[in-house]
Amino acid sequence: MPDVVLVDENDNEIGTMEKIEAHRNGGHLHRAFSIFVFNSDGLFLLQLRAKKKYHAGGLWTNTTCSHPLPGEDVLSAAHRRLKEEMGFDTDLEELFSFIYRADVGNGLTEYEYDHVLVGVYDGPVRPNPEEADGYAWVRWDWLKEDVKKHPVVYTPWFREIIKQSGRIDAWLLDQGLL
Repeated sequence: MPDVVLVDENDNEIGTMEKIEAHRNGGHLHRAFSIFVFNSDGLFLLQLRAKKKYHAGGLWTNTTCSHPLPGEDVLSAAHRRLKEEMGFDTDLEELFSFIYRADVGNGLTEYEYDHVLVGVYDGPVRPNPEEADGYAWVRWDWLKEDVKKHPVVYTPWFREIIKQSGRIDAWLLDQGLL
């Protein structure tokens, strides 16, 4: 597995570590990103993580999530992984970032400085079966309620972002999508 970028609480790079090691022993704070893609009707593209993923397999999550490689900026990494995971690319902008820590099972912990990016896309979706077992376009208001009602079917980081969904709501309003 590739290395991830270790950061301090201000997102300053402090080193690198192999990805699995960064998730062991309570986790080491590292840089990550979560992409939220909507279509022009305001529907959100939800990803079903492949069951064979090393953690959180079989759970619903945001459109794409991953880690920049050492020396790679967040936006470049986001475009690369969106193409690799879901088979398309689109314009993205960073909306906010936050730090979270979550037990993801199998002795692994996500401890991430997560950059949340948003974009709009209306074309075909071709998920990579190594990354995703499926996807769905869903109403944003329905999704926020479903996360509250059925949190265990969603990834921990996705649930954390939904708690801050007001920032995404404001962006959707600015785009005329809500």
